[in-house]
Amino acid sequence: MTTAVRIRYFAGARAAAGVADEDLVLDGDPTVAVVVSAIGQRHGDRLGKVLAASSFLLDGVAVRDTSVRVPAGAQLDVLPPFAGG
Repeated sequence: MTTAVRIRYFAGARAAAGVADEDLVLDGDPTVAVVVSAIGQRHGDRLGKVLAASSFLLDGVAVRDTSVRVPAGAQLDVLPPFAGG
């Protein structure tokens, strides 16, 4: 079984990943933590640092527990801390 997930990157995460969005296919029934680890490995340390400080939305709902399962066809948004003023 494989699970396809759409990843969308915002602000600094987009710059670090070098793409605005991408599709990722993982084996099994992944958690948010597994998806985040996979995209960190795919894009390297620059994105890894951003991911460590980011929050995530899974199908539009804030993720507080990264052990939450990611269903096939889900969308995961990566939201780095935003500077404001």
